[in-house]
Amino acid sequence: MAHIHWYPGHIAKAEKKLKELLNLVDVVIEVLDARIPQSSVYPDIKKLLGEKPRLIILNKSDLADETETKEWKKIIEKNTGYPVISSCASQNSDISIIVNKVTELAKPKIDKLVTKGLLPRPARVVVVGMPNVGKSSIINKLIKKGKTKVGAKAGVTRQQQWVRVNPKIDLLDTPGIIPLKQEDQTKAGKLAMVNSVSENAYENEEVASELIDILKTKYPEQLREYYKLENEFSLEAIAKSRNWIVKNEEPDVTRTAVMVLTDFRAGRIGKFTLDDLEQQDE
Repeated sequence: MAHIHWYPGHIAKAEKKLKELLNLVDVVIEVLDARIPQSSVYPDIKKLLGEKPRLIILNKSDLADETETKEWKKIIEKNTGYPVISSCASQNSDISIIVNKVTELAKPKIDKLVTKGLLPRPARVVVVGMPNVGKSSIINKLIKKGKTKVGAKAGVTRQQQWVRVNPKIDLLDTPGIIPLKQEDQTKAGKLAMVNSVSENAYENEEVASELIDILKTKYPEQLREYYKLENEFSLEAIAKSRNWIVKNEEPDVTRTAVMVLTDFRAGRIGKFTLDDLEQQDE
């Protein structure tokens, strides 16, 4: 099991910054990585977001197992009570779905303001998620639709930039980065596999070996076919299949580990979901 190192000081600072952003908004768009829909959820997400209405997006769905993504959507909706949609950077067809869901989630808050005699205003939204789950691609998609920067808001903040996505939604163009706090090392290893963890925090060989262990159990044929393997599934076997040998006829596992992680992250080996439906959290 790879050991991923966390830095508590960074976590406290990131949580404080995120809470400041959350205080400014009515609705949160939480972005998860579709390849690890459970492992990319922050352990204290309920505590962190409180009662804020939430839209959950399973991003990078073009790199995940399509059948499992459909199942995970149902499970997450059932467990959280919030709407879940899948998305990927290459498609814009989901923009209207995101906009409609956000408008729907914000409606009770806006209606409440109106009953107090205030004028209706656009819903204020922030996109949050772990590092590298694709928060910026979601923001950019929505901004491309809106393009109108509405600047600082009186009584809200001067530092943040807001973008009018449509007449009913103002989006904070700064993503809220959820800090990496992960006591569960299995989940931490999966975050490293999808590149959500700084490379300084883990060893490539350990993480690549764990990835191979998951793939040989869940997707053995794709792994076998892509790396031209026979019966052994390991960094050593892949290095030998590429004829990557270093001194003393040893397989070059260091080079192979980097290649395996890069191939997986780019979707070259196949479309995979690493979290198990059978081992979901309650």
